[in-house]
Amino acid sequence: MLTVDSTTNRQGGEPHLKYFDYAATTPPYPDVIRTMAEIMEAQYGNPSSIHGYGERAHQLLRRARSGCAAAIDVKPEEIIFTSGATESNNLAIKGAALQYQSRGKHMITTATEHASVYESFVQLQQWGLEVTWLPVDSDGLVNAQQVMDAIRSDTVLVSLMHVNNETGAIHPIAEIGARLKREAPKVLFHVDGVQGFGKIEAKPAEWGADLYSLSAHKIRGPKGAGLLYVRSGVELTPLLSGGSQEQGLRAGTENVPLLVGMAKAMRMAAERQADFAQRTTILRDRIMDVIDTIPGLVLNSRKEGAPHIVHFSYPGMKAEVALHTLEQLGVTVSTQSACSSRSAEPSRVLLAMGRDNACAAGGLRISLGDEHTEEDVALLEQALHQMVAQLRPLERRM
Repeated sequence: MLTVDSTTNRQGGEPHLKYFDYAATTPPYPDVIRTMAEIMEAQYGNPSSIHGYGERAHQLLRRARSGCAAAIDVKPEEIIFTSGATESNNLAIKGAALQYQSRGKHMITTATEHASVYESFVQLQQWGLEVTWLPVDSDGLVNAQQVMDAIRSDTVLVSLMHVNNETGAIHPIAEIGARLKREAPKVLFHVDGVQGFGKIEAKPAEWGADLYSLSAHKIRGPKGAGLLYVRSGVELTPLLSGGSQEQGLRAGTENVPLLVGMAKAMRMAAERQADFAQRTTILRDRIMDVIDTIPGLVLNSRKEGAPHIVHFSYPGMKAEVALHTLEQLGVTVSTQSACSSRSAEPSRVLLAMGRDNACAAGGLRISLGDEHTEEDVALLEQALHQMVAQLRPLERRM
């Protein structure tokens, strides 16, 4: 029988591997798994049904919505449940574009957004809308003045990620939101909060965000569950029709066990955020210092970034070769983001930051979780040194 130890990613019959890919997905909390299993077994009613089974499911859904809202300090009625951040981002961006066409057809984002945001805007361009792609600096950042300079009379939406999923760069969301509300109050502000919540402080309403996306499986919750915060008064055109669920914005029967699991994971992540940031920052800094001393490796992350992400490049070496070498040495990392890691193309995020093709094609991401220890990082450090030692003879041939 195959068994999995979520702490160490140890699988029966396979080599021991230490998992350093928490930015891609996380092992669910055991309490979350137990809660979902109990609900799946005992509370299987449709929350839209009006009999007793449906009412009990509806109450669970109501409590889950309140729990999610409390974790990000917004109103329960401002939470729309989705299947994950990809759907949330699509609903926020396309829903706003379609709803406010009479106001304008211009939108603003950056060249380094997650694929679900980036490709949503590409699709809008194909539909005839105009998109301004803001450039980023060498650290992967935009500033508030850049955003304000791009605003036009027909601008409908600004969409920015809080934390970059590849490099961990943190955009000045609070400053940008304040400027938008003060100087361009009719422009909607969407924040992709997937890599920020639970790692650094997340206050979408306080920032002036009108829309905010989250995914449960990034914070030790289940896959297939997410949410979109929609500020009261903001209207969106639904992308899925066929039912009145989620205030008419997202048709389809809600997955009650997963959403309850997400609410539990969000509460736990919010409660532990400060401790998480303190612990992982120490580990992250140690990893960065080691990478900085290894000849041939180039850091792409900065210590001013998110506490859980370290991105570096091995220029001249294919990223997948380095990744599989590290895997053979006992650690699992990733190339680019999980949604793009099977692509052999250079990272568009690194290219946008001004890195050359060799650097962009040789990028690797290390991402930390709340279970990592100093011993784990020592193993990673040893593996990084061994990887370079093994691959150095191949560098000129790659």
